[in-house]
Amino acid sequence: MVATRPALFEGSVKGIGGSATLEVARQQQARSRTPIEARDHVQAMRSIMNGLSDSLRSIDAVGHRVVHGGDRYVESTLITDQVEAGIDALSELAPLHNPACLAGIRGAKAVLGSTVPMVAVFDTAFHRTMPDVARHYAISKDLADRHHIRRYGFHGIAHASLAHGYALCTGTSLKQARLITVQLGNGCSIAAIAEGKSVETSMGFTPLEGLVMGTRSGDVDASLVAFLAEREKVEPAEVERWLNEGSGLLGLSGRSNDMRELLHAAEQEQDERAGFAIDLFCYRVRKYIGGYLAVLGGADAIVFGGGIGENAPEIRERICSSMEWCGISLEADRNRAAVGLKAGSAAKISTERATPAVYVVAADEETWIAKETARCVRATT
Repeated sequence: MVATRPALFEGSVKGIGGSATLEVARQQQARSRTPIEARDHVQAMRSIMNGLSDSLRSIDAVGHRVVHGGDRYVESTLITDQVEAGIDALSELAPLHNPACLAGIRGAKAVLGSTVPMVAVFDTAFHRTMPDVARHYAISKDLADRHHIRRYGFHGIAHASLAHGYALCTGTSLKQARLITVQLGNGCSIAAIAEGKSVETSMGFTPLEGLVMGTRSGDVDASLVAFLAEREKVEPAEVERWLNEGSGLLGLSGRSNDMRELLHAAEQEQDERAGFAIDLFCYRVRKYIGGYLAVLGGADAIVFGGGIGENAPEIRERICSSMEWCGISLEADRNRAAVGLKAGSAAKISTERATPAVYVVAADEETWIAKETARCVRATT
């Protein structure tokens, strides 16, 4: 494997529809922030294009992250009107994500025109290799087949990037590695990877299943939906909204879905609810790591990524504590130092002889999307 070239230009628009800001970073320059007007994704895309130099305005292709591809889109796909309609139809399975993905696609098309090829890179595609026992629920096969119900998995772009970041850092072939990748941010998931392929992951039919997240509950008893709908006199869809938007760290703490704020509240203010939210968050991750060690028959490395996974050494330490029984042992100084890594880089945070080893990798999803976009365009032209 070889190192990728650094990005020539990075930009993002935050606060679309409100007090929007354009954040721009060029090679070897500090990130700048400029207030802009961005009522929608079309205006946001125009602001980004206006920030490009003349040498970068000629764009050959555009890659878009799309969260849910269902069982139809199992690899990166050239975007057509039919594909757009398919992504839209899958919005009921990822209501917090697919509509925003579509808005980005349509905004880019409005600004760049229909002649620039655009590619959808699906988060679900990486998990298409899961075996049947991992991707099926124990429900009626007729029902599952009729409604395309299965465990799709998400965060695939991030998990693929974490695995490749580990391989690049260690010089290890993914064909010879058993990895547990732990993506922790506002959304959280964990994956078991063998020979470079996903064999198990925590998210399922939708991104709600699995770990405790910023506002999502993760695993709950399915009967809770009907129970709460009856007791609270609301529609099941409202209960599902609670589980997606008012649960997780936010629901447990009663104050925030931001791990930084919760750590401060627990440590500086002795906020017991914040402390319990953190404890439950870490417990669930540790529980899944143990399960995935069983799935893989052991692992060569645990790889942390995401906003929390990359920048909260206290959380990594809490998750890995009391796991010496399976060989996990962090080196305190390494763990504290592994924050703010550059995209695509990695740092070992376990002791030298620990097996499995533990790494932090700064996922580079943008480069992964760019590579997939280039591959897809070449394959279709």
